Amino acid sequence: MGYSELCKGRASIPQQFYFVTVTTHGRAPWFENLRTGRMVVIEMRKLHSHGDVDSLAWVLMPDHLHWLFQLRNNSKLSGVMRKLKGRSTASIRACQKTSGKFWQRGFHDHAVRGEEDLVAIARYIVANPLRAGLVSSLRDYSLWDAKWLGCGELD
Repeated sequence: MGYSELCKGRASIPQQFYFVTVTTHGRAPWFENLRTGRMVVIEMRKLHSHGDVDSLAWVLMPDHLHWLFQLRNNSKLSGVMRKLKGRSTASIRACQKTSGKFWQRGFHDHAVRGEEDLVAIARYIVANPLRAGLVSSLRDYSLWDAKWLGCGELD
């Protein structure tokens, strides 16, 4: 699906929950390196702590990110993704001494409807490493988190 197709019908709605997927350029497996993945996590947490989003669940797979969040403080969906991609690219380039594209252009978004279960979406997101056969237990995968962690709902 091309970039213009991804943008068709996209709306940025305050307080809306979104399930977003973004891939690395050329599906390069950058996040097999834990340090590189942590740089993206730091930028996601900054967006959360600055009030742009309320981050509910995420997983960084070797070549892509799945992220469930709620837009906050009148943030725009495209602005949040631009900040995440731009800031994480800058920190990774500085650390890795690389240049060139890091993220694929655009992203896929799904505005979560009222009847959809956020916990079920979060389960789907964090179970990605299991379905991909990367680990046999989520305890063995470092690049994920969920708001409900420790509450028994995602066990």
